[in-house]
Amino acid sequence: MTDQVTTAESGTQEIPGKPTSASRTTLSHIMTHNDTNLLGTVHGGVIMKLVDDAAGAVAGRHSGGPAVTASMDEMAFLEPVRVGDLVHVKAQVNWTGRTSMEVGVRVLAERWNESAPPTQVGSAYLVFAAVDADGKPRRVPPVIPESERDKRRYQEAQIRRTHRLARRRAIKELREKRAAEGFED
Repeated sequence: MTDQVTTAESGTQEIPGKPTSASRTTLSHIMTHNDTNLLGTVHGGVIMKLVDDAAGAVAGRHSGGPAVTASMDEMAFLEPVRVGDLVHVKAQVNWTGRTSMEVGVRVLAERWNESAPPTQVGSAYLVFAAVDADGKPRRVPPVIPESERDKRRYQEAQIRRTHRLARRRAIKELREKRAAEGFED
């Protein structure tokens, strides 16, 4: 059975949408001395890998197959993470395009041996592209926001996408202008 249907009006293939809850996930990991930097706190790269792992799982679940990281933006480290912290990385698809998805990630930490509520220590937005077995882009199901929070995240993701595209276009134009003026990069 296929997950695509043909519409009577256009004859094009459409994929049924999936709600945000269908692929939302949490990855939890306890931080050890192996995760530390020279300051004795958890290395930002360790947190970024956990973020990418959780976001990749969500993107693969939502798209129904392989998805690769296309970009990461707005990675914010709000508080240091320490050895002994239990880190929870919560991820969900915020927005989908034809072959890409924005995944929002929140990073929370709590002491492994305390019952205090977790503290948000980071957040990030990643864009994933769904790919087929040959590494070529493939269609993704639209995301269906379920709550007011999901709807807000969807709208904010559209704004971030507009900014990413405008930034990419401006950089391309600048490089073309510099090349036309004889500058080599």
